[in-house]
Amino acid sequence: MSLRLRTISREEHLAFVRSLPSASHMQVPSWADVKAEWRNESIGWFDDSGRIVGAGLVLYRQLPKVKRYLAYLPEGPVIDWFDPNLEGWLRPMLDHLKSQGAFTVKMGPPVIIRRWQAETIKNAIAGGEAKRLRDVEADWYEPRAIDTADRLRRMGWQQGEDGGAGFGDVQPRYVYQVPLANRSLDDVLKGFNQLWRRNIKKAEKAGVEIVQGGYDDLPAFHQLYLETAERDQFIPRPLSYFQRQWKALTSEDPNRMRLYLAYHEGDPLAGTTMITVGQHVWYSYGASTVHKREVQPNNAIQWRMLRDAYALGATVYDLRGISDTLDESDHLFGLIRFKVGTGGQAAEYLGEWDFPLNKLLHKALDMYMQRR
Repeated sequence: MSLRLRTISREEHLAFVRSLPSASHMQVPSWADVKAEWRNESIGWFDDSGRIVGAGLVLYRQLPKVKRYLAYLPEGPVIDWFDPNLEGWLRPMLDHLKSQGAFTVKMGPPVIIRRWQAETIKNAIAGGEAKRLRDVEADWYEPRAIDTADRLRRMGWQQGEDGGAGFGDVQPRYVYQVPLANRSLDDVLKGFNQLWRRNIKKAEKAGVEIVQGGYDDLPAFHQLYLETAERDQFIPRPLSYFQRQWKALTSEDPNRMRLYLAYHEGDPLAGTTMITVGQHVWYSYGASTVHKREVQPNNAIQWRMLRDAYALGATVYDLRGISDTLDESDHLFGLIRFKVGTGGQAAEYLGEWDFPLNKLLHKALDMYMQRR
């Protein structure tokens, strides 16, 4: 099969995404409006009959003072990554992006290499021998993912470094997911560890109320988020970012983004955002206060989101990024400990890959990013 590639309209792009069980929320047309500081383009692959068989959202970031661009496809493109003729998909894309002024291309194949069950991770932590998840024997492997990686290397693609913690890529290489397909909600709840189940009951008994909010509730969420940023020492996004995200995503689909707030006796204690594309639901942002932490609002809000994801027909509830550290003294260990309590699975993606179209400019960008 020969493939042709061209720029497509947002309508064509969205129609293709809607024809699939799922795609990354960073590969829907509205994500371009969230990343308003980047130039954007939707591209599509067409087969011999003229049918669209793949699509990608490209974000272009211009180099200072030069009309050359980094072309980025976060968690994309949405193509057949296991096709033996992978070059037939990617070569037309590289040619097109070069013609658009790209000096380098970064992409994140949405391909999972391996998975670890919660029990396997808990046993590894208890054993104390493995300090990183990658050193633990996985419960499931995708052999075709290794072939895909080999093909990419032969084509000249370079795999990004993950910095040893799983967060060196722009998007997380390691994520934590709760599978929902062919399970009842009772099955899901039984999969939670004892502490999670106890905390959910504690929140219910204390009278914690989980409310699905709207655009006007974003400032309340943002106040909690600012407190979280100060406590965890990260640079927070402004309120305008979440307002832009809300308008962009919900205008494409009213269920694309949701906001949840946990209240106790009128006090806002925790807030989360949730994103849905097809049968895949992501917990996107979380925020909380240390005030009244004992009533366990964080467990309660996750359980509400998970139940709503189930009601929407989701097959996966995705808690997003984790570090792969199993070292309890590491400051990132709390992430995996909290998420393992849901009884789901850790998953490792293929990571992000770069193709330097101009090696000199690519090297300059690389050095700049390392200094940052």
